[in-house]
Amino acid sequence: MSLSYLAQEAATESTLSGLGAVGYGLAAIGPGIGVGIVVGKAIEGIARQPELQGTIRTNMFLGIAFTEALALIGLVAGFIF
Repeated sequence: MSLSYLAQEAATESTLSGLGAVGYGLAAIGPGIGVGIVVGKAIEGIARQPELQGTIRTNMFLGIAFTEALALIGLVAGFIF
């Protein structure tokens, strides 16, 4: 194996690892938008029916947890693949 071949392989590998970070950064936009929608709709629901504040807040936190789980799954999938 020549030295130039090894240098080319190292450059390709470092470029691909950098693209993985960019890919995960772009994938994190989805859960961020999802959390914003969940919280916004919860605030809207509480404003319309203040007597259901406790129930709406509980459902909001569950929605946030499930939405953030998508970001964590994307992070783990990046390490696996």
